[in-house]
Amino acid sequence: MEKDYKTIDKIVSLCKRRGFVFQSSEIYGGFSAVYDYGPYGIELKKNLSEAWWKSMVQKRMDVVGLDSGIFMHPKTWEASGHVGGFDDPQVDCRDCKNRMRVDHMLEEHGIEADKMKAEEINRAIEDLKKKGIELKCTNCGSKNLTPAKNFSLMVKSNLGSPTDELSEDNVVYLRPETCGGIYLNYKNILDSARVKIPFGIAQVGKAFRNEIIARQFIFRTREFEQMEMQYFVHPTQMQEKYDEWKKIRWNWYLGYGIKEENIQWHKHTKLAHYAAEAYDIEYNFTIFGGFKELEGIHQRGAWDLSQHSKFSGVELDYLDPKTNERYVPNILETSVGLNRMFLAFMNEAYTEEEVDGEMRVVLKFDRRIAPVKIAILPLLKNREELVVKAQDIYSELSEYYMCEFDESGTIGKRYRRQDEIGTPFCVTIDFDTIEKDNTVTVRDRDTMEQERIRVEDLKKYFAEKFNI
Repeated sequence: MEKDYKTIDKIVSLCKRRGFVFQSSEIYGGFSAVYDYGPYGIELKKNLSEAWWKSMVQKRMDVVGLDSGIFMHPKTWEASGHVGGFDDPQVDCRDCKNRMRVDHMLEEHGIEADKMKAEEINRAIEDLKKKGIELKCTNCGSKNLTPAKNFSLMVKSNLGSPTDELSEDNVVYLRPETCGGIYLNYKNILDSARVKIPFGIAQVGKAFRNEIIARQFIFRTREFEQMEMQYFVHPTQMQEKYDEWKKIRWNWYLGYGIKEENIQWHKHTKLAHYAAEAYDIEYNFTIFGGFKELEGIHQRGAWDLSQHSKFSGVELDYLDPKTNERYVPNILETSVGLNRMFLAFMNEAYTEEEVDGEMRVVLKFDRRIAPVKIAILPLLKNREELVVKAQDIYSELSEYYMCEFDESGTIGKRYRRQDEIGTPFCVTIDFDTIEKDNTVTVRDRDTMEQERIRVEDLKKYFAEKFNI
């Protein structure tokens, strides 16, 4: 059972204190549901993204990469159904003006409302009233709520148009998901990259959603990054490839330190009209009290390419060079939010343990994704010979690893500081290094054990530790 010390308040405090995550525009009082990633946060994000990319693209012969634009032709979102149906139902409190996702409120009463339109939700609310149940404001408890209405999640822009000329005829949207750019470039990649079905296109990029309620720190935000892969298959191959990719994505989390008891499958019972099957990998966000969606793995059928072919007038079918069969490929999707993945790994790594009567906070990341791999610590900052030697070691090791040079405070405080940002190894340069045997002390983050290593052996030592 996970320790109950893992709370959202502690994670938020650590992220601010140690430079992982900051509230956007904080000096102006903050900007709701948007966050900035500090020196250690950007390193963790980059490492997670690169680990995902290595698994999805670099190590596979059947997946290629893409970086498509955030802005796309407006017809893109008509074809995908976002303009007409990408919204959430909301109610407002007339007393305190709080805005709420009403489908979530109905779920507490056993009503699955995530696919309902506003008029259906209002009927469900009336049915509850007949049973003596009234919805209450989640902020003040008032029952004085407005009827439900649909709230579009699309973020509009006046790109290329003066604001006063913006209308539904010339509106441009910031993409609400990254997969649209993959579908629009499917033919380009098919024609230029010598790929053959089955093959995938992977992408990491920003997406934007005008969320009604964006809470729970970085779990649900209005600006976020997605890591998506769309895999194009013959319809008869779908189930085989789907089972294969479910296993691949499940094992990826285990391979980077997520405990198996902290992830589970959730099967969607209500599917989009084009979907044949959809599963989510859920992670046990103990900081929120339980399992929540982390990554989706979905069968999307031929709907996406068919829609874009219909709206664009461009044929997006595939001609098999061996059989001469022509067909519209089916699509298998894996999709995960990088911000949400970041929070899952923070939750997993956060550890409190008592050491010599004191509490130690440590982030026990897998070494490969730790923001800083090695901290270089001269024992005393006012002894030039120690500092110069430490700088030389830093220069050599930083060619291969993200290192940090830290000379501020006692050596004990510096160890604790590195523990809190998850640094796997600390290298301390002392007087024996200079005067005796050219060895340094290497401290392991997790065991806190120390050993003396010759300076000339450090490169080989860390290559073994990081499996390079």
